[in-house]
Amino acid sequence: MSNYDSREDTTKHIMRVRKLVRRFRNLLNVRSINHDDSKMSSPEKETFDRVTPKLKSLTYGSDEYRKILAEMKTALEHHYANNRHHPEHFENGIEDMTLVDVVEMLCDWKAASERHDDGDIMKSIEINQERFNLSDQLANILKNTVLDMGLISEESINDA
Repeated sequence: MSNYDSREDTTKHIMRVRKLVRRFRNLLNVRSINHDDSKMSSPEKETFDRVTPKLKSLTYGSDEYRKILAEMKTALEHHYANNRHHPEHFENGIEDMTLVDVVEMLCDWKAASERHDDGDIMKSIEINQERFNLSDQLANILKNTVLDMGLISEESINDA
């Protein structure tokens, strides 16, 4: 019969996980503070001033939406180059991203969907799954996260 008491080892483990989670949270906090700062300067600012009002009435992923994006080419190239929460920032897209990048990306997608009259984060995830070649597994993780965060109710999914 062993006299081993796991409390000390378990407590050390719990404390280590807490420290690592805080480190992850701190990285996200920095991202939240610096999110999209490049939109406040040229060449992005003047482009977003001109185009953002037009985007509100367009459906994300539609032909009209893609046409407006083409008008924004220079600003978007600058934006993607300076913001790693976009798959376009990386040579291999989402495969080169970190979990912190993906969390910021999901929050960005949700906030962006709220800027459209008919915005729908779940529909955005579906469109972006095809656009960025996301696996079913990652797309489901993103959808589960949206639900878990209370960003949309399961009832609204079932009603769709």
